[in-house]
Amino acid sequence: MLKPATKTRPNPQPTSDTYSSSEVAKLARVSLRQLQWWDERHVVSPRHLNHRRMYRPAEVLEVTVIAELRRKGFSLQKLRKVLRYLQRDMDQRLSDVLSGDSSLHLLTDGKSVYLEDRQERVIDILKNARQPMFLVCLSDHARRLYPFPRKSVRSETQPLARKARVG
Repeated sequence: MLKPATKTRPNPQPTSDTYSSSEVAKLARVSLRQLQWWDERHVVSPRHLNHRRMYRPAEVLEVTVIAELRRKGFSLQKLRKVLRYLQRDMDQRLSDVLSGDSSLHLLTDGKSVYLEDRQERVIDILKNARQPMFLVCLSDHARRLYPFPRKSVRSETQPLARKARVG
C-alpha cells in the first residue's frame, strides 16, 4: 500500500545573526519558559524554525530590555508601551547601536518613554522628571550580543549523551 506524499517545509538554517532561545535566555537572564510565555502572549515573537525559536538581534535587544524593566517591577501593560515605542523608533537607530557607533539610552517612568543618544538630554530628562525614571543603556545591551560565545548549529541539535550506570 502506498503512503500519501507528505509536504515538507524548507528547512532554513539559522544564520550567524540569529540567536537560539537558550542563548537569549542566558543574555537576558530569564528562563526558557519566560521566553515561551512572552512569545505566546505576543510580547516578543521570534521566528520559528523546526519548533525552535530563533531571535534576530533587534528581538534579543527587546527581550533584554523587557527582562531588565520586568525585574524593576514594570507591568506587562507598561512593557508593551515601551516595546511599541522601541519597535517604532529603534529601527532607524539599531544599526548604529549594534555597530557601536552611538550610545543610546531608554528612559521611562512607565508613561513617558524617551530614546536619547546625547548624554546632556538624558541628564535634562532625569532632572526635570516629575516621578522616578528608569534608565536602560541600550548600547550596553547591544554590545553584549556580539562577544557572546556562539555554539555551532550542529552542537545545538545533537542529543545529549547519557551517563551509563555502572552496575
